Amino acid sequence: MVPSGQLATQPAFVRLVAHPLRWELLTTLADSDYRVRELVTRVGQPQNLVSYHLRLLRRGGLVTATRSSFDGRDSYYHLDLDRCADALAETGAAIHPALRRDPAPPIAPGGRHRSGRVAVLFVCTGNSARSPMAEALLRHHTAGSVTVTSAGSRPRPHLHRNTVRVLADQFGIDITGQQPRHLDTLAGRRFDHVITLCDKARETCPAFPDHPRRVHWSIPDPATASDTDQASYAAFQQTAADTETRIRHLLPVLSSTSH
Repeated sequence: MVPSGQLATQPAFVRLVAHPLRWELLTTLADSDYRVRELVTRVGQPQNLVSYHLRLLRRGGLVTATRSSFDGRDSYYHLDLDRCADALAETGAAIHPALRRDPAPPIAPGGRHRSGRVAVLFVCTGNSARSPMAEALLRHHTAGSVTVTSAGSRPRPHLHRNTVRVLADQFGIDITGQQPRHLDTLAGRRFDHVITLCDKARETCPAFPDHPRRVHWSIPDPATASDTDQASYAAFQQTAADTETRIRHLLPVLSSTSH
């Protein structure tokens, strides 16, 4: 028996996620970004209780909130998977140094689902910044083993120049020849995953055949950060970093559906 006063302090992460409702909120947000009222429906608990536990998760650094660009009265909640991974690793190390996080399994080259490769569609409104960024980054990370497409509900005439610039500067990806695409051109196409990246597009994104997995990433439009391309470049850098993090966490999900 360990003498009183020598008991190991329980890691903060364990104390935070031990509550059943907070754990349910974390596992729900691991799938997609959601608004409070959607979380209330999914977990079947009163809004005041859900809001209270979300506040604790935000205070603990596991969950963040962004104001909806579609309806400014709403906020989307997002699970910081990198922070969760770090906290889990720290918790394991608190028990024994050998308990470390295993790397995520890579997407299998040529992995197939149904009659072909896993197909992913990214959607935003203009298809000039967020969704082409996500398309390029997923294609880059999977080396062609996943079919990736992006489109917009109201596509711009051209890609934003900072989209092209940040992908080249930070990742060495060249998309200079790409043009925005309208969602209507994809009518009837089959996708395994449809991921919306802006709040307005989430509300207007049409249904696709075979009921693909629908996920929402609430990412602000970097093009609205400033009136000039030069001043908004930092926002594009942040958007690229956020999107790249989300793509990394998407890879194990795609790997699980490619076999």
